[in-house]
Amino acid sequence: MINMKFSEIIKANHELVNRIKGTEYKIGILSNIMVHQSKDICEYSLRQKSINANVELGDYDNIVQDSMKFQDVNAILVFWEIYNFIDGLQYKIEILSDEEFEDIIEKIKIEINIVFTNLEQTSLLLINKFSSLIFNQYNLVENRMDRLVKILNEYLESKMKTNMKLIDIDKVISKISIKNSIDLRYYYSSKTLYSIDFYKEYFEYIKPIFLSVNGKTKKALIFDCDNTLWKGILGEDGFDNIRMFKEVQYLALELSKGGVVIGLCSKNNPEDVDAVLEKHQDMILRDKDIVIKKVNWNDKVSNLKAIAKELNIGLDSLVFVDDSNFEVNLINVELPMVKVLQVPAKEYEYNLMIRNAMNYFYNPTQTAEDLEKVKMYKEQVQRVSAEQQIGNIEDYLKSLDLVITTYIDDIEQIGRISQMTQKTNQFNLTTKRYTEKDIECFIHDKNKTVIAIGVNDKYGDNGIVGLAIINYNENMATLDTLLMSCRVLGRNIEYKFMDIIVDFVKNMTIINSEYVLTYKNKQVENLYDRYGFDILQKDESCTKYQLDILKYRSTNINYIKVENAK
Repeated sequence: MINMKFSEIIKANHELVNRIKGTEYKIGILSNIMVHQSKDICEYSLRQKSINANVELGDYDNIVQDSMKFQDVNAILVFWEIYNFIDGLQYKIEILSDEEFEDIIEKIKIEINIVFTNLEQTSLLLINKFSSLIFNQYNLVENRMDRLVKILNEYLESKMKTNMKLIDIDKVISKISIKNSIDLRYYYSSKTLYSIDFYKEYFEYIKPIFLSVNGKTKKALIFDCDNTLWKGILGEDGFDNIRMFKEVQYLALELSKGGVVIGLCSKNNPEDVDAVLEKHQDMILRDKDIVIKKVNWNDKVSNLKAIAKELNIGLDSLVFVDDSNFEVNLINVELPMVKVLQVPAKEYEYNLMIRNAMNYFYNPTQTAEDLEKVKMYKEQVQRVSAEQQIGNIEDYLKSLDLVITTYIDDIEQIGRISQMTQKTNQFNLTTKRYTEKDIECFIHDKNKTVIAIGVNDKYGDNGIVGLAIINYNENMATLDTLLMSCRVLGRNIEYKFMDIIVDFVKNMTIINSEYVLTYKNKQVENLYDRYGFDILQKDESCTKYQLDILKYRSTNINYIKVENAK
C-alpha cells in the first residue's frame, strides 16, 4: 500500500468490498480536523488482511458529541490536534494570558473526561498523543506549545484503561519526515492537516493492533541458519569462521521471552547445527530457546508444513526468514500463506527488517502463558514422544495424570482470556474476538458467565487453554464462545469441558449453541453433534444447535481430574 497512489487505493478498496467475508468490523474515526482521506486507506489496509473493516467518519471538530454517537462500534480512533483547539493556536499561544492558557488546558481536560466516559465500554479506543512537532520543529527552547502537549499527554496517560491505547504519532511523522506528513496549503484552506503519505504510513503503523484483536497475529518465527542466523556457510566455512548476526538473535530472543515460538528450518547437517547451538561462544540463541528444529536436507516446503503440523498451528501463523532467492520464491509460490522475509543484501538493513517484523507478533498483554511458551512447547514434544512409545491412545491419556482447573468469572485472568479469543482459530466454534474490556464487562454482567480452564499433567502446566462464555435468558443458556488452545487437543479435554459447562448450567432447561464455519475451524464442524446436541438450523456457513440438559449424557472420563481454582 505504501507505494500505491491514492486513486489506486480507492479502487482496490472498493474491489475488496464484496470479496471480504466474515463479521463486519466497524471503526469510527473522530477528529477536530478534516480526515476524509483516512477512510479508504484504513479500510484497504485491513481488508487486504481479510478483516471486513467498515470505517465511519465523525463530523468535523465534533469529538465530544460524536463520542456519544459511536458507542456501538468495535473500535474508535481519535485525531485530536492541539492546533485546532482554538483557531490559530499555533501563532496565538505565546500571546495568550496565563489565565487564557490555563483555561484551554482545563477545557480540554474536561472534554477528555467526557469522551473517555462516553467510550469506556467501547472494545478498543485508540487516541493519538498530542504533538507540537509540526509547528514547533524550529524552537530551540521549551515553549508553551511544548508545555501544553506535555501536560495533556500526562493527563491522557493518567486516564488510560484496559480498552484504551495511546498512539505516538510523532513516530509516524519522523519516519517519513514532517515535510511529507503534512500539507499546510490544505490545512490553512480546509483544516486538512495530514497528507496521503502520512495516512498510508499511519495505518501501517497501527495495523498490528487491529490484526491482534481480529486473530491475525503470527505465532512462530522460523529461521534458516546459513547467512541468516550467522554470516557464512557452516558446511563450507566451518565452525570457527562463521560470524553471528548478534542483533538479530537478540531480537529473536526477545520475541521468545514474550511467547513467540522460535524455530529452525535449514538445509544442513543436524549435528553441525547442534554443535553451534551448544558450543559456539558467540551464539546468542541456544537450544533451550529453540522450540522446533527441522535441520535436514529435505525441501523447505515440506519442513515448514511439518513444523506447522507439529506445533498444531496454521501455516499462516509462520514467519520464515531465509537469505536464498530460490527458497524465498519457492515458499512464496508453494506456501503463499507463510510470511517470508528475505535477508537484505545490505547487512545493516537486516536488523531493521527484523525490528519491523516484530510487529507481526504484536501482543498487547503478556500473560503467564506467554512467559512459559517455550517450556510448554518443549513439554508437548515430550508428550508426543511418550504417546508414540506407549502406542495405545487410551493408555497414554491415563498415564498423563491430567487435571483441569476451572476459573469462574476470574478477573485476574482477563488478559489471557481475551488473548485466547484473539489468537485461537482452529478449535473455536464461533471465532468471536473480544478485547480485555469486553471480557471485563462480561464478568461483571449478571446475565453472563465466563468459564476458563487450565490443564496440567505430569509433564507440566499448559496454563489456561479453554474458554466458554455463556449468556442467560430466562431458562435458556447460550454458548456465545467455546474454544480451546491447540496445545491440548487430542486428550479428550473438550469432552470433560462440556461436562463442566453442563453441570454449571444444570438449573437451565436448554443450551443453545452454534458453529460458524471459517477456513481454519473445520476440525470442530461436528463437535456439537458429538456432544449430543440437536441441529435446529443449518446452512453452508452456520449450524445452530440446541441441547435438552436432561438428555445430556456425561462422558464419564475418569482419568481427568477436575478442581476449582483457589
